[in-house]
Amino acid sequence: MDKETLYKRVQAMIVSSTKEPKYMALSTVKIADLFRVKPEEIEKTLLELLNEGRLKKEKLPDRPNYEVYLLP
Repeated sequence: MDKETLYKRVQAMIVSSTKEPKYMALSTVKIADLFRVKPEEIEKTLLELLNEGRLKKEKLPDRPNYEVYLLP
């Protein structure tokens, strides 16, 4: 999985979000289907982006307590 391609896609999804502050709950299965790769590859690449500090991951305090991704 190309990290830059995934980052640009996730970044565009977050920026186009109507929520304040901008965040997006991502489905690794749906993204994997779009890129025609295994969900594990998407998860691994998202983890790399988190470790590099290019994305932030938080858990929403209210139900349904989704894990969401934000831009730093």
